[in-house]
Amino acid sequence: MLDWWSKYFASIETMKEQLRQQEAAAAEAEEKEEMDIAEEIKLDDSPMKGSKGQPKTKEKVKAPKEDKKKKQQQQQQQQQQPEVPEKKNKQKIDEMKIFNKELEAEFDNFEDWLHTFNLFRGKIGDDDDSTADDERIVGRFKGSMCVYKVPLPDDITKEAGYDPNFGMFQGIPSNDPINVLVRVYVIRATDLHPADINGKADPYIAIKLGKTDIKDKENYISKQLNPIFGKSFDIEATFPMESMLTVAVYDWDLVGTDDLIGETKIDLENRYYSKHRATCGISQTYAIHGYNIWRDPMKPTQILSKLCKEGKKKKTDEHLGLMVLHHWEDIPRVGCRLVPEHVETRPLLNPDKPGIEQGRLEMWVDMFPMDMPAPGTAVDISPRKPKKYELRVIVWNTDEVVLEDDDYFTGEKSSDIFVRGWLKGQQEDKQDTDVHYHSLTGEGNFNWRYIFPFDYLMAEEKIVISKKESMFSWDETEYKIPARLTLQVWDADHFSADDFLGAIELDLNRFPRGAKTAKQCTLEMVTETDLPMFSIFKQKRVKGWWPFIARNEDDEMEVTGKVEAELHLLTAEEAEKSPAGLARNEPDPLEKPNRPDTSFIWFLNPLKSIKYLICTRYKWLIIKIVLALLLIIMVGLFLYSMPGYMVKKLLGA
Repeated sequence: MLDWWSKYFASIETMKEQLRQQEAAAAEAEEKEEMDIAEEIKLDDSPMKGSKGQPKTKEKVKAPKEDKKKKQQQQQQQQQQPEVPEKKNKQKIDEMKIFNKELEAEFDNFEDWLHTFNLFRGKIGDDDDSTADDERIVGRFKGSMCVYKVPLPDDITKEAGYDPNFGMFQGIPSNDPINVLVRVYVIRATDLHPADINGKADPYIAIKLGKTDIKDKENYISKQLNPIFGKSFDIEATFPMESMLTVAVYDWDLVGTDDLIGETKIDLENRYYSKHRATCGISQTYAIHGYNIWRDPMKPTQILSKLCKEGKKKKTDEHLGLMVLHHWEDIPRVGCRLVPEHVETRPLLNPDKPGIEQGRLEMWVDMFPMDMPAPGTAVDISPRKPKKYELRVIVWNTDEVVLEDDDYFTGEKSSDIFVRGWLKGQQEDKQDTDVHYHSLTGEGNFNWRYIFPFDYLMAEEKIVISKKESMFSWDETEYKIPARLTLQVWDADHFSADDFLGAIELDLNRFPRGAKTAKQCTLEMVTETDLPMFSIFKQKRVKGWWPFIARNEDDEMEVTGKVEAELHLLTAEEAEKSPAGLARNEPDPLEKPNRPDTSFIWFLNPLKSIKYLICTRYKWLIIKIVLALLLIIMVGLFLYSMPGYMVKKLLGA
């Protein structure tokens, strides 16, 4: 299901792509400039005397230009060709504009006609010379002054609706007090300055506008420097008396007063009266329901009608009206750029630390006059709640596991194999299979089930874990980590630490499909990046062989074993309907593995070991020894009987 956060993340990806393109264009321009300089140097260094040198330089200069033209044509063709299939495959998500700066910086401080001038207190004595200008501010004057030549040019005086008494100030709104509903959306803060000894902070939002003072102290976020607030606040204010909005981030403290981390101030009056219409951003598309619902009480046609200053008798299609609004800056004389639907990023400042950013705050503000139709409910930007899942992993078999132990009696290599698994961030909840003792071939049979419950944010592809950092922590801290499953193979030892043999880490969103057989399972499944990837969140169930990897003495990756595993992902509801037991337990028990006769301890069953060694390991060696003994006996008998036989022949007996 798409929601506002889907639009937000899609818009961020678009912003990042635009930044990449700008960086690439800047790098290409620098490279082109360097090439031009190099060509100029070659031209300057070319021989001036004689006729042989000149045509060569001309050819050298022409050739790169032709190559550049060809390259540009090829690039244009490549850009034109893949556009159609990409649009077909990619799901369309409505987007908005993400400004990586204050909205004022993008729209010239909203001083298209209304300017702000500080009023300073005069200096009485010499002591005031050292006083900072900010301390002498006693108020502000808002207005605009224009100086123009009279008589005015004909192209201005002949415009429709022009009144020469007002000069350049035509269509200025009234400054009568007006009640406005101010809706403040606070999305998240980034890179906050640490406020606690542990290098973290417990931030919460505080908003002040006129007589309204809101402190969202109860909803502080524990131990975060990049908190996601996802909050909206409705405030009623009267312009122009109450127009300076302050959005602050405080650090919650259990004992003592809360500390100010940083704040940002927004002059709402400038935005409200600006021709850029910063009251409510113009969205890219018009929708009457869903996550991209039109939130302005005035429809696109009504906004367009107001901007055009003429009543529309015929009802205009809203999508067509919105298209005109998007190109309003192209309209002669009256046109200007309208503020789009957006999120702005504002620096957080602290008066005690002037000039030093204490973090950044992503937010936006909507303003609706109280004498207009009431706006709809606020957009739901509450942080996404993770969904509960259960991952069931069955370890069926292992094969070709490296052999670490030497048998005391036979000197044979063997391993006591077991497999360990856990989800990243939950190492303390790791689970082990039972031990397949004395494997002489690297084969292990387990039929063992792990169960890993976890909370997952699908849109961010992250597992959410909440836990206390220490036993002295007051609240749990929330962590978001990638969804990765780790499987390890170990050699169990009775009297010393277990030996690590190899491991594989599977990103549950993109990992290689398991091989059908152990022979097809290779190192390339992990090292190759162009293999088709697989997501357990889409397929839900998968079974196959994956390699265990470890580094050898030369620090090179090598396969140290192979595991046949089955991954099954269920939602919490599905897991409750069809429960399964850990290991081989009820419900839905797994069969006990039929382990071969090599799975034993030497001193508990020596006859089986001798049988295995004779029949499997030393069969051909024993056959060779028997044949050699027979040959020696035959040669000995021949040498023993040969002298008597020769005497008989010589005597003619």
